[in-house]
Amino acid sequence: QVQLVESGGGFVQPGGSLRLSCAASGSITGFGVMSWYRQAPGKRREWVAVIRSDGIRNYTDSVKGRFTISRDNAKKTTTLQMSSLKPEDTAVYYCKYTVGTLGYWGQGTQVTVSA
Repeated sequence: QVQLVESGGGFVQPGGSLRLSCAASGSITGFGVMSWYRQAPGKRREWVAVIRSDGIRNYTDSVKGRFTISRDNAKKTTTLQMSSLKPEDTAVYYCKYTVGTLGYWGQGTQVTVSA
């Protein structure tokens, strides 16, 4: 079993930065894929960023150049560094660990970007 706990969300003004963290416990290995998703009010959950076990990263177009995903396999953590935040980045952010056909989600952390 795998448990994921996100932290680091909060309230920030446009142009500001936040760093989200996801701590994993349980049967985590270095071979799984770590991802971040977000869900804004009234909208479907959308994929934001992914980092593979080999370190290859990818981002949805709307966050490229502003967000950076990283992982520390020894510490079983993944982070999402967010900068130049915009009001449209407001959402609940979730981390996800995927290995094979199995996917595990955290409970989410709220990010609010507003003046």
